[in-house]
This record gives sequence, C-alpha cells and structure tokens, in this order.
Amino acid sequence: MSAQDRLTDGLYGLGWSTVKKLPEPAAVRLGRTIADLAWKQRGKGVQRLESNYARVVPDASPERLAELSRAGMRSYLRYWMESFRLPAWSAERIKGGVEVKDLHHLTEGLAAGKGVVLALPHLANWDLAGAWVTTKLGIPFTTVAERLKPETLYDRFVAYREGLGMEVLPHSGGTAFGTLARRLRDGGLVCLVADRDLSASGVEVDFFGDTARMPAGPALLAQQTGALLLPVTLWYDDSPVMRGRVHSPVDVPESGTRAEKTSVMTQALADAFATGIADHPQDWHMLQRLWLADLDPAKGTT
Repeated sequence: MSAQDRLTDGLYGLGWSTVKKLPEPAAVRLGRTIADLAWKQRGKGVQRLESNYARVVPDASPERLAELSRAGMRSYLRYWMESFRLPAWSAERIKGGVEVKDLHHLTEGLAAGKGVVLALPHLANWDLAGAWVTTKLGIPFTTVAERLKPETLYDRFVAYREGLGMEVLPHSGGTAFGTLARRLRDGGLVCLVADRDLSASGVEVDFFGDTARMPAGPALLAQQTGALLLPVTLWYDDSPVMRGRVHSPVDVPESGTRAEKTSVMTQALADAFATGIADHPQDWHMLQRLWLADLDPAKGTT
C-alpha cells in the first residue's frame, strides 16, 4: 500500500473512530468549519462543484454561485459528519432523522410482491436514508459499492454499510446484476445511486440541457424482473431531519427494443433527479465531472 493510500485509509478510520464520539452539536460545528476552510481554499473539488451548479442554475451570478458552492460544501460535510456518527446513533435517532413524502409508492410496491428498485442521485445523505429504511421501516435491501482504493478503505465502507443493515455487493466482478435480479424476483428491495456512469455501458441522457451518462442498471433490472422502478430525491433543511420524496414509478415502455426502453426509462430517472436537484442544488454532492462536454477527451474520465 502506498503512503497516500495509507494516509487516506487512516483519515477515514480516524473519522469513524473519533467523530462518532463527539456530541452532535460539536460534530455539526466541526463539519461546518472544515467545509468553510475547504471552500475558501477553492480546490479542484470546489471549483467543479461550482461549475456543476452553473449548469443547474444557469442564470446565477458569480456571487450566487459562490454562495451555492459554500452551502454545497457545508451540505457535503454534513453528509460526512452524519455518516461517521451513524454507527453510534440509536435506533430512535435514526427513525426520527428522516421524513419521506409519498412513501406509499414504496410500501405498496413491496406489498404487491413485485420487488422495487429505488434509484437516487448524490443528494443529501443516501446512507442515512438506507439506515432509516432498515430501521424505521424494517425493510432489508441490497445495494452495490464501487471498489475503492486502497482495498482497506473499500472494506471499511462495506463494513459500515452492512452495520447499518444493508447487503452490499461489489460493483465490479460481473456478479452483482444477477444477485440484484434474484433479490427483486424474490420481492425484495434494491437501492442504487444512479446519477453518474462514465463507463461504456452508460446511457446518454439530456440533463439540464446537455448530455450526461447515467447507469443502465436500474432500467434493465426493472425490465428483466418486473420490479417497480422508483426515483427518490433527498434534501436537507434547517432542521436535524433529512427530507425525502419517492417519485411516481417509471414505467417500462410497451414497445421498442431493450436498448430503446432502457434509454426512455433512464431519461425519466434523469428528469426526476433534475427536479430534486433544481429544488435543492446545494445538497447535490457532485464534485466530479458529469457532463460529456466537461470530460477530458484524451482520457474519457475525470
């Protein structure tokens, strides 16, 4: 393991071991302080966040974009402070930490025995939402995790999410899709973060007026298993409670090839994500390049 990898793994380990012991007000203050320092330094992540916000709020002045990026960094650090502390939260704290509109789409879908795919963007705290689903609703679910470097960091994230009641599959290796399909055919729940896919299998969508690429997996799983596909958006307000909304189901088109159906359904997901992001842009934690026009043509990646 390189020195950089050891440092990265050590910092995350410090977060989970130390931040979770802080009183909540102290953790909130720490997160805000770190966010403001990072924002003032205007590193690549902050600049990219601001550039992405410029697409979401195209008429924003430079001053407004600066305000948004500062609020965005505070929201991003709120995500991390909550995530580091989640393993120490009581069941009651988790149950009271989220409020979701139109939850009936999820509960009715599961009650019908069809299986449900929840697809969401990088808004607010998707880990907290997952913990709320397993704790408040008592519903287990399966998700996937990108293989991070170093491997020890990936193992930390898997252990963290499994500790919150999730079944976590590695994104790479080729077996995740089949396992997810089996869970859905058994009437289970699958949750996938689905607003960024730079792989060759990504589906091109119109997103805030330009082309981006999003994963085909949610649409393909719904087609192959008959599961209900539901977009979800999350946001913070000024309270300690995170808010969320389950959007109306994305239907499988009655005609067209599999690729054509997948394109239509993924565009519908993108449209639902855009609604939530436009309403709460500061809670969209996209510190990477997303739109194809922003990618380095020599590398094809960020």
